[in-house]
Amino acid sequence: MVRDLKLLEQQLGYVFNDIDLLKLALTHCSVGKQNNERLEFLGDAVLNLVIAKELFALYPQYSEGTLSRLRASLVNGNALFAVALEIGLNDFLNLGPGELKSSGIKKISILADALEAVIAAIFLDDDFSSVAKFIQTKFHDRLLNHTLPGILKDSKSSLQEYLQAKKLPLPEYVLLEMVGMDHERVFRVSCIINKLNLTAIGSGASRRKAEQSAAANVLRDLGL
Repeated sequence: MVRDLKLLEQQLGYVFNDIDLLKLALTHCSVGKQNNERLEFLGDAVLNLVIAKELFALYPQYSEGTLSRLRASLVNGNALFAVALEIGLNDFLNLGPGELKSSGIKKISILADALEAVIAAIFLDDDFSSVAKFIQTKFHDRLLNHTLPGILKDSKSSLQEYLQAKKLPLPEYVLLEMVGMDHERVFRVSCIINKLNLTAIGSGASRRKAEQSAAANVLRDLGL
């Protein structure tokens, strides 16, 4: 971990009043009981609120379901990992010996969680306007240059991004049956999300199409 947090503050574009908040935000649970998990919890909520507010203002033509899918694509683990790397958080993480040996500074989940913790630290250190400005700056290009058609056309990806944003396990797809002759076979697949007690069934001319259909039905049931 690089100790000169002044450099990180420059990269963040924010100077802390209480530098201990930033230190805590960078401390992984592998270090000990004093870690960034609680900050991560708060930062996740703050990030979702700010991104939702920005999308609401930027895209008045989009429905609630479309806005929800777009937000999920902006705050999932991979997206947060990319932003964390752009800031350079990986150079400042405080990891335990085990995570250091296993290249924890390169793990998507660790960097994504650290970014959420930093967001919470800024919020607690100052106020909502400061953290909103930080998020608006770091997510500016992504907010304006999204690929909506790609988000909407693939129901499985949309569902996966939604669940990742909610920190829920990925769905399970189960082949229920195949009916008909080879040239006109129909596949029926169930999409199961145990944590939400939700199951939907889809059908299609291939297993892949049936899974897409089932995922689309889950999104519909979720109001997305």
